[in-house]
Amino acid sequence: METYYPSVLQRCNYGKITLNFKQIMDAQNISRNKLASLAGIRFEVANRLYKGETQKLDLDVLARVCYVLNCEVQDVLYFDKKLSNPGN
Repeated sequence: METYYPSVLQRCNYGKITLNFKQIMDAQNISRNKLASLAGIRFEVANRLYKGETQKLDLDVLARVCYVLNCEVQDVLYFDKKLSNPGN
């Protein structure tokens, strides 16, 4: 039997990636200004990461931020996979 994979262009719930930078930064007492300075990114980028409002994330920026925060990628990104039925 063939497995059906719905297209991401179909209107369905294919999951969501959420960001956890705020909790890690707050726990380490690292401000958005400090993160921007240490990671070599603009304040606006650090602010969007902190607020979880980033739509696209540059992998180099992610690597630098994880280095500064001394954390792993899986500490700051979560994928909540909740696929709906293909017929929906």
